[in-house]
Amino acid sequence: MVTINSTIISGAGAIPAIRPLLAGKKRLLLVTDGNIARLDAAKQIQAILEENNRSVTLIDNVPPEPSHHDVSHVLNTLDTSGFDLVVGIGGGSVLDVAKLLSVLCHPQSPGLDTLLAGTKPTTRLPSLLIPATAGTGSEATPNAILAIPEQNTKVGIISPVLLPDYVALLPELTTSMPAHIASSTGIDALCHLIECFTATVSNPVSDNAALIGLHKLLNNIETACAEPGNLVAKLEMLWASYYGGVAIAHAGTHLVHALSYPLGGKYHLPHGVANAILLAPCMRVVRPHAVEKFAQVWDLVPGADTRLSAEEKSHALVDYFAALVRRLNLPDNLETLGVPRDDIASLSDAALNVKRLMNNAPCQVNHDEVQAIYRTLFPQN
Repeated sequence: MVTINSTIISGAGAIPAIRPLLAGKKRLLLVTDGNIARLDAAKQIQAILEENNRSVTLIDNVPPEPSHHDVSHVLNTLDTSGFDLVVGIGGGSVLDVAKLLSVLCHPQSPGLDTLLAGTKPTTRLPSLLIPATAGTGSEATPNAILAIPEQNTKVGIISPVLLPDYVALLPELTTSMPAHIASSTGIDALCHLIECFTATVSNPVSDNAALIGLHKLLNNIETACAEPGNLVAKLEMLWASYYGGVAIAHAGTHLVHALSYPLGGKYHLPHGVANAILLAPCMRVVRPHAVEKFAQVWDLVPGADTRLSAEEKSHALVDYFAALVRRLNLPDNLETLGVPRDDIASLSDAALNVKRLMNNAPCQVNHDEVQAIYRTLFPQN
């Protein structure tokens, strides 16, 4: 069982509350991307980091779905010695890279290649993670995910050491998110919560986190996407995403994420978009093996008919997921995203090879069954 000891700051107007976390820190590494760095809230945070003559080294070019080559490039251009704190501001890709750099900039770093080969990090620099999207929950997970383009997949570096000292949930950072980003990252959080809730490794701790997160997400995702300035809904989505990360830390995702990894690794589809396309088709396969848990989640859906039988509720939940993805105007087939139908077999090979996740699924699927799921993501002729 992973113990999460992060100190959390949250709330609208809470940006100045990060000042006490910086006491005694002289040299900081700030990790973000170009879009986030231009936000007013991010500029306000950076100004606070630079107070009291602190030295701030800025890395602002973390790409979406970063690969191990991207992290190697950062390391080759960075003087890694002497940092007191690593600060990450951004989506899951940025936060994952920040977590890795907190390890790789430590004097006792094992090196990136060693981590990718399976060695677990044992120490890191102090870290502060500030999510700018409400989706990955990376600030609460012991995971850092990197694309391995040579293998058309992704690899997770996983260790409790990656969990940060400090987390700040600041809704002002998420108000400028375009609707399609808010939608896809929100569905990513939904996938984390429902997959962890139904995983073979689920337990009372992960179930509790998943149910709290699902209640917050299902009641706020559409409002947060439709009303970008609604700080109440935005903060609730940040907390839903955080609880999704907590659920991952104590359990783990399964079918949706296993099938989405090859789509991100080979075609560089945004992680949330790949998950959104896969959500309903994968949950339709999982449903017969998780009827009672699906029924519990159905009861959290706003306006749900709670008089239905558990079996009826489980079917209704899958239909709700499919309708939610449509209402959020997310893509519903892979052909429009440039994925050829001829790649279904190789995608299935790669998905089945993500055994860390496949082993968490409440139902075991074979190659033909995985291909059948992917096949539903193309127009039916």
